[in-house]
Amino acid sequence: MQNYLTPNFSFAPVIPDRAAGSRVWDTEGREYIDLAGGIAVNALGHCHPALIEALHEQAAKLWHISNIYTTEAAQQLAKKLTEHTFADKVFFCNSGAEANEAALKLARKYARDHFGAEKNEIIACVNAFHGRTLFTVSVGGQPKYSQDFAPLPPAITHVPFNDAEALAAAVSDKTCAVIIEPVQGESGVLPAEAAFLQAARQACDKHNALLIFDEVQTGMGRTGKLFAYEHYGVQPDILTSAKALGSGFPIGAMLTTDAVAPSFGPGTHGSTFGGNPLACAVAGRAFDLIHDPKTLQHVERSGELLKTELAALGKETGVFKDVRGVGLLIGCVLADEYAGRAGELTQEALKHGLMILVAGGNVVRLAPSLLLNDEDRQEGLARLKAAVQAWLQA
Repeated sequence: MQNYLTPNFSFAPVIPDRAAGSRVWDTEGREYIDLAGGIAVNALGHCHPALIEALHEQAAKLWHISNIYTTEAAQQLAKKLTEHTFADKVFFCNSGAEANEAALKLARKYARDHFGAEKNEIIACVNAFHGRTLFTVSVGGQPKYSQDFAPLPPAITHVPFNDAEALAAAVSDKTCAVIIEPVQGESGVLPAEAAFLQAARQACDKHNALLIFDEVQTGMGRTGKLFAYEHYGVQPDILTSAKALGSGFPIGAMLTTDAVAPSFGPGTHGSTFGGNPLACAVAGRAFDLIHDPKTLQHVERSGELLKTELAALGKETGVFKDVRGVGLLIGCVLADEYAGRAGELTQEALKHGLMILVAGGNVVRLAPSLLLNDEDRQEGLARLKAAVQAWLQA
């Protein structure tokens, strides 16, 4: 097929055509087990009938009306998000990058409003990932994503992930915000240590800075809780969500408190399509399904089973030296002799009818549907084992 898109993506050699649950079929009719979940997006699998119903119902009523108005769909979704989190107010947008952009802008605006223009420094983590806008790639701390777009926004400092002492030393009265992923996804599925998040909260409180949790990948049930911060008992001032929020329909959200939200007064920020009725209707239905205790319990059970089975595969084949993660966000760390070759294994897996991901060059990442059933899990593992064996013999 002729490609008419810009070359910033390296497309796989198959074209997905239709899907249901955790199964995908390409244009040639070949079937795949999807353990990638659209990079942690398809939280309820593909084409969930309840989401289709919500989309059809809203599509027949109202698609877009602009942010001159609010809608019932947007207000209902925001109510669900605030009733079940620390937050009081929600800003809707279309992606995780936009949610993080809003969070960082709000943090600087809040600091300027209350403490003056000099309080503008942002503390982030080395090897973080917060999006692809100029601001968010700068905050992300991975030069490979930002160096070609310099000059970059200033007043951004990076500290090693999980280094509580370095973080505490970096935060000062010039700091407006600290932003952290509770599990670093793109850089290797690295869970934060409780002491690190606690240190961040204490440092922010001491220096009147805001704590931002980027839960674009970890939020909406991915870790077995609605949001990952619940595992730690540490509350942020701002939280960002996207990916699984719409379970495949584009939507992002920034959640914050009544103390912080007023800095986003009329005209200070916006989004043409943010909070559109179609996205909010689908996300509202997805929220109900994800927040069901049975779903979250299933995530915990499936995640533990999958990690145990992957660890056994790693021991049997010698390919993985560690399997880590929380819930159904799992990283398989390649043994030293296979370092840097995670992409090769994902390509081999695709040949065996399995969709998986990488997280850096050394980690194979899995982020399947939160509703992943035993049959698909076991079949996926069987295909992964076959792919590993073929890869080792190549």
